[in-house]
Amino acid sequence: MKNKLSEHRKEIGFSQDKLAEKLGVSRQTVISIEKGRYNPSLPLAMIMAELFETKVESIFFLEEKDYK
Repeated sequence: MKNKLSEHRKEIGFSQDKLAEKLGVSRQTVISIEKGRYNPSLPLAMIMAELFETKVESIFFLEEKDYK
């Protein structure tokens, strides 16, 4: 799964540390999600969407090869 977490984070002026604090996760978790090495749980993804005032689908998306 791909994501635009970094773009959304930067849009609201959050560092990785600040986002991690707001989400109640470690900075390493934020880094891993941004690099696509870790997919967040659905509740965490929904919290992110609420924080960024957007839909989950605008942050996380599948590439065609992810489901073929």
